[in-house]
Amino acid sequence: MMDAQNRILVVAELHEGAVRPVTHETIAFARRLAGQEAGAIRIVVPGWHVRDVVCELADRTGIDAIALEAESLDPYNAETWRLALAALIRERGPSHICIPHTSRGCDFAPALAAGIGASCITAVEGICGERDSPTFVRSIFNGKMRMRVRANRGIAVLTVLPGAFPAESPPGPLPEKRKAGVEILRAPASHQRIRALGVLAAGEENLALALADTVVSAGRGIGGEENLALIRQLAGLFSKSAVGCSRTVCDRGWLGYGHQIGLTGKTVSPRLYIACGISGAAQHLAGMRRSKHVVAINTDPGAAIFRAADVGIVEDLTTFIPLVVARCRPRSGTPGDP
Repeated sequence: MMDAQNRILVVAELHEGAVRPVTHETIAFARRLAGQEAGAIRIVVPGWHVRDVVCELADRTGIDAIALEAESLDPYNAETWRLALAALIRERGPSHICIPHTSRGCDFAPALAAGIGASCITAVEGICGERDSPTFVRSIFNGKMRMRVRANRGIAVLTVLPGAFPAESPPGPLPEKRKAGVEILRAPASHQRIRALGVLAAGEENLALALADTVVSAGRGIGGEENLALIRQLAGLFSKSAVGCSRTVCDRGWLGYGHQIGLTGKTVSPRLYIACGISGAAQHLAGMRRSKHVVAINTDPGAAIFRAADVGIVEDLTTFIPLVVARCRPRSGTPGDP
């Protein structure tokens, strides 16, 4: 019989020894899933020498946490993580394993589900239904439609879309609640077919994206690389602005990956986000959900980006942006001066 105290397992993700914010979002999802049974949640942190960060995480969340340690778990290795977590899951018998829908989570979650015979539901952005039979919501067709999915097996591996479940703000010590417990477990030894040699740091960081009050982003719908000039002109109308883009734009070589916003790119939270020719796939929305105000420009009135926008403009950006620039530039005093 499954232990009710271990019904939901959250797999935390660290970066350079610190808990990534997406972990707290996944914990917020787990709380929703648990309902009144907050004690059913356990957090597990795979890695090596992670005891201190696990203790801090338990104190901040008020949730019991497990340090699953082995030298082979750091740096990250999909094979060793899968095997170590599978052994823990078989021992504790949770019904739901919640994992951040990051590049790392997407890497090991499906193999973990296959290895333990579980259902696998990815990019979860909503939850409904009864506690004993929850239904999960995810986007399909580049965000144009949403589907409801229910696991048909006793165990479900879920990846939780960043930005879909805001973390408790701020996560801090909970003095009025019981002190959370911490377990230190040694991951069982396993035969490794591959060995991680280390992590290569990403190239040049586009710090302007993190500091900008206004971000103007380009998607495949801008038509071609030559139209990036229009995006830059629009961004130039605002002080403290930056140019971002979707992954497709980077893949086509129009902009470097330092400009990419989304699940596998950067997360931004500007006062104003202008999406130009962006369809609104869940992967991109994950990187800009925290924007204060969103303006979308797209020729497709059914584009998913309009559901996330405060203002939607159905127009060809090659027509609309020059009109905006022409209207705004004379007011700035010196031509070409934002």
